[in-house]
Amino acid sequence: MTSTSAEPRARVAPTFPVSPDQHLMAEPTRATLRVQSCMLAATRAFLTGQGFQELLPPVIGPVTDPGIRGSKQVDIDFYGHKYKLMTSAILYKQASLMAFEKIFYIAPNVRLEPLETAVTHRHLAEFHQIDVEIRDAGREDAMELAERLVAHVVDEVVREMPGDLELLGRDPDAFREVVRGAFARTTHREATADLVALGHPQDPGAEIDWEGEEILSAKTSRPFFVVDYPKGSRGFYDQEDAERPGILRNFDLIAPEGYGELASGSEREHDYAALVTRMRETGENPAKYGWYLDLARRGIPASSGFGIGLERFTRYVTGRTAAWEASAYPKLPGVVSA
Repeated sequence: MTSTSAEPRARVAPTFPVSPDQHLMAEPTRATLRVQSCMLAATRAFLTGQGFQELLPPVIGPVTDPGIRGSKQVDIDFYGHKYKLMTSAILYKQASLMAFEKIFYIAPNVRLEPLETAVTHRHLAEFHQIDVEIRDAGREDAMELAERLVAHVVDEVVREMPGDLELLGRDPDAFREVVRGAFARTTHREATADLVALGHPQDPGAEIDWEGEEILSAKTSRPFFVVDYPKGSRGFYDQEDAERPGILRNFDLIAPEGYGELASGSEREHDYAALVTRMRETGENPAKYGWYLDLARRGIPASSGFGIGLERFTRYVTGRTAAWEASAYPKLPGVVSA
């Protein structure tokens, strides 16, 4: 990582809009959403050009991703059955590979984040992900694809949307190292040690917290991967390294300039017995995952994949202060809004 400073750049929290039209009609919002539309078109063109099939993800299901950093799931009554709003479509991505070799979603997600996350600049209760999954792929394949996708999307915006970037005060020169690809890499252990050395109290056995990600992010001018999170810090679907017990075959992609995490991904656990064991280790009841485990018993393919937070990605590209500024109808944790 290219070191520039040990602290994220200061950002004054923008005032959350009192009405949807106040936000939506503001020229910076309009420019941000035009850029986001370009990003979505570039994403679809790139992935379909690589042979990916786009599918429409479910919005509700009997279970959803349990590995969601302290946020709460939303229950609904589905004709007398307790269903969930999707916090992540990861389980359905794995299931979809029984029909297609390479798939992607533009997936809506709902997570009731803790109230304290309303001031992080990066958390929303409702957001979208660019969700990608590749059958019979390893972690390196997923990381290489994520790198090429991000570089392609940013390059398209720089070429196609110079007027909107100028309106937003975003200097295209900030992306010189991004469009070249070849993102940097560090391990979770190295990143944790770096944060402790900088005086940030990061637990070495846990996910890097949002403050830590922001500190590491502020030290570099290009995106970088954090790999090898410890077992227990992530969901049961992240595969453990067979040659390094206790280490997961996963990664996060961190944006530069203090913008923090853009994406998370991993090689997926797909073996039935291993999934049941990992569920129990993480405090999950396997009985809740009946349909998913039935598929695993019959043979879910090995795979790797990732999810890129669309609003976070848009915030980084457009240089906005907060992720909610990259949503037409933002839902901040704890703020009741339209």
